[in-house]
Amino acid sequence: MEYDVIIIGAGPGGIFSAYQLAKKNPSLKIAVFEEGKPLEERKCPIDGEKVKACVRCKTCSIMSGFGGAGAFSDGKYNITNDFGGTLYQHIGGQKALELMRYVDEINVSHGGKNTRMYSTSGTKFKKLCMQNKLFLLNASVRHLGTDINYIVLKNLFSELKNKAEFRFETPVEKISALENGGFAVRHSAGTDFCKSCIVSVGRSGSKWLEKVCADLHIPTSSSRVDIGVRVELPSVIFSHLTDELYESKIVYRTEKFEDNVRTFCMNPNGIVVNENTNGIITVNGHSFEDDSLKTENTNFALLVSQNFSEPFKDSNGYGESIARLSNMLGGGVIVQRFGDLERGRRTNELRLSESRVRPTLAATPGDLSLVLPKRILDGIIEMIHALDKIAPGTANDDTLLYGVEVKFYNMEVSLDENLESQYKGLYFIGDGSGVTHSLSHASASGVFVADRIAGQHQL
Repeated sequence: MEYDVIIIGAGPGGIFSAYQLAKKNPSLKIAVFEEGKPLEERKCPIDGEKVKACVRCKTCSIMSGFGGAGAFSDGKYNITNDFGGTLYQHIGGQKALELMRYVDEINVSHGGKNTRMYSTSGTKFKKLCMQNKLFLLNASVRHLGTDINYIVLKNLFSELKNKAEFRFETPVEKISALENGGFAVRHSAGTDFCKSCIVSVGRSGSKWLEKVCADLHIPTSSSRVDIGVRVELPSVIFSHLTDELYESKIVYRTEKFEDNVRTFCMNPNGIVVNENTNGIITVNGHSFEDDSLKTENTNFALLVSQNFSEPFKDSNGYGESIARLSNMLGGGVIVQRFGDLERGRRTNELRLSESRVRPTLAATPGDLSLVLPKRILDGIIEMIHALDKIAPGTANDDTLLYGVEVKFYNMEVSLDENLESQYKGLYFIGDGSGVTHSLSHASASGVFVADRIAGQHQL
């Protein structure tokens, strides 16, 4: 088949590329290839009763399929250039914010109209953080919740399914540049051709993307990985922050090593979940808009950024090795009480059962000091005590730490100001490009590239 545009990956970037292409130029012939399943068929076998741990499915339904890894996230769309990626460095700060607001309008019109937009503007917590050696980043955030996020995605697919051809469970194997222009896309069912190609794979496609770039001799760079834990504690401890801000991105510089530790993905009244990335089990968190699905706990990640210099080039491999060690010791995710960690002892079943914080994920009680490097662990402990000053109770003995949480950054692909590679018509967007690290930035990058392609086809 010959298409005007082939999109690889049906995550946020791919979805909003298809949406904008169909809107701007309905005559375009568009195909979307996705290795995972349609949204309604994405089911994780873990039910908490018969199946309590990851069974390592061939394709992880949490990470792959329509909606990408964000489909079952808590649906937080942060409108900011302070974090979430470096899209603004390519297309300009004002343009990036405009596109994020446009994405928000689409989400609201497709089922998110009754959700709330939170903002750090004018908050008293910025001063409180500064007084305690913490820094609160600026952002506006639309919280859809895992449940409403699903509805928005379902409505988007309903609108798109007749405007673009979706090829699910069809992993792409290779992209080749043709001599006369355009691209050949080889996949599990054959080979198709296109004039323009948008690569929009997420973090789970990092290994595949490395090979694609190597085959096409596209320069890349990789030097960062974020490693840490997911904290779970009673929701009342952080309620004064979450009620006003919902998501508070707080950064702390450690006294010992001057490393940056940050909060990430805060889920008020949420749950802790497993995540499978390239066969490695890590931890994440979800939250809901529906009151009936909420829990008594709040969870968030504490991540320490590790930036490597020459000659080391495999930052993701470093993060994977730590996650594999956790999987080896605990058979998956390990959970430890903060009090046990500080006393230098492992958490066992008895200590966990006596904890006043009831875990929302069935993880293996253990000792995170056997997994995380001392420098990272020291930074996390420092950060917990710093947060205890603005949210007393954070450093309680019964606060739970799940490990490990790793945020893999795809190597950054060499792109111009149009997110285009050295091959005319070959674009890289979303978290797979290394340019974006969030739902809002990934979606905005999809709209940006779609506008450019649609305009070229109208000439």
